[in-house]
Amino acid sequence: MAQDLFQYDKMVERALRGVVRDALQRAAKEGLRGAHHFYVGFATELPGVTIPDYLREKYQGEMTIVLQHQFWDLEVGEESFSVTLSFQKQLERLTVPFEAIRSFADPSVNFALEFAGPPVEPETAKLPAAVPTQAMPQQQTEPDEKPAGEVVSLDRFRKR
Repeated sequence: MAQDLFQYDKMVERALRGVVRDALQRAAKEGLRGAHHFYVGFATELPGVTIPDYLREKYQGEMTIVLQHQFWDLEVGEESFSVTLSFQKQLERLTVPFEAIRSFADPSVNFALEFAGPPVEPETAKLPAAVPTQAMPQQQTEPDEKPAGEVVSLDRFRKR
């Protein structure tokens, strides 16, 4: 078999990350219309990811955010996006490079993308394994209170 000198897999991944960027840019300009909403899963430990330390400790390895009703100041650049979300009634600013995104979904139209993680470096291989997303406890809210920010597992949206 011939060697892939064009690295098509990297071209495709770059193009699909462009889809995520375009969707976020539209949401930043126009808002989320209709039933559209986004689940964005990202690696919390990669360079350029800016999140509060308590969230990085709670969601070691990967975190998923929901952009639906309560998000503010969504800014989308060429290499990353930033958004303000509420966590336990406290506003926090997050910055996520597109290279850190591991999954993107808009369940309202049954659209989802998954991206490969970076290659494991020898030093990284010695670190403890990341906590799987489905094993993370869900945030508890009072019955009358609508959750402001929620981290969810995308497993419930995947076809089996």
